[in-house]
Amino acid sequence: MDSSNPHLPYLAPGQAFPDVNHAWGLDSAVPGLLAAGGDLNVESLVSAYRSGIFPWFGEGQPILWWSPNPRMVLGVENFRMHRSLLKTIKKFSNADNHEIRVDTAFVQVIKACAATPRGAAVGTWILPEMVDAYVRLHLAGHAHSVETWINGRLVGGLYCVVIGKAVFGESMFSLATDASKIALSALVCICRRDGIAMIDCQQNTAHLASLGAFEIDRGRFLRHVKLSQTLAPVSWQFDPLYWTEIFSSDSVQHDRPD
Repeated sequence: MDSSNPHLPYLAPGQAFPDVNHAWGLDSAVPGLLAAGGDLNVESLVSAYRSGIFPWFGEGQPILWWSPNPRMVLGVENFRMHRSLLKTIKKFSNADNHEIRVDTAFVQVIKACAATPRGAAVGTWILPEMVDAYVRLHLAGHAHSVETWINGRLVGGLYCVVIGKAVFGESMFSLATDASKIALSALVCICRRDGIAMIDCQQNTAHLASLGAFEIDRGRFLRHVKLSQTLAPVSWQFDPLYWTEIFSSDSVQHDRPD
């Protein structure tokens, strides 16, 4: 079989996922692709994430399941931000009617992420069926939103999948300058506060790398997920005192000159 065009399993609804080591490799046309088909039920999504697998597909495509190697992750102790962002967060944290909320507007957050223009390589992947699936996952307690609010208006945020202390970042949106970065910083604070070591970022982007994310071998990632999902879940909330987790020189990098 030509390694650049390996066989792609097509799953029936509820069928078990293949071993992630059968995902297409770096020498294939689409590295990380594991299978097609299946369904987006809560049970299937939980099973996928427990195995380091996630769905990602575009309009007109079947459900596609992925497990890339290497895997992009953000170790929360490696989180870095420029001084300008630190100043923005400190100003945000001290301002009246500026707040971080958790799980108060999950549906609004995921729909805003779906409506956010993306690069041509990404396309529109948060389709209505994905929105419905992750809302069900949220109602089942496995997906959370971290939200940036200003003057009673939702201006940015992110959503993630969480199993035990395994956290899988999904998507962000911003309607105001740095609003999504503020939400991500708040997520880092929650993770640091509650002993969550790593946030899955799925795939490499320059933006994530600039914040301290890096690639690790899939085997290492899966070992992390296997251990973390067995740990007691945290209480998903945010207290302004959590900002102290990143208000230190260790989290700051110098701004690059223009």
